Amino acid sequence: MSHTIKDKKKLLARVSKIQGQMNGLKKMLEEDGECEAVLQQVAAVKGAVNGVMRELIKGHLVEHIAEQEDAQEREQDMQVILKVIDSYIK
Repeated sequence: MSHTIKDKKKLLARVSKIQGQMNGLKKMLEEDGECEAVLQQVAAVKGAVNGVMRELIKGHLVEHIAEQEDAQEREQDMQVILKVIDSYIK
């Protein structure tokens, strides 16, 4: 995903945040945390992962589809992203 290089720092910061959230979730589960807090933490993790996915999809659409001049390659790239989106929202 060469197009993510320009956003690499931002994406890595988001992933680090997700790691911290997951560590917090693990600790909550190990220490029998309150259900509401655990559920809230899961929702926060999901939102953060969705944010990373959104940024990656946007980057892919711009770099590999919108700016792709070759129609056949554009179609192939479109199929790849559709397959990823399908698997993500299952």
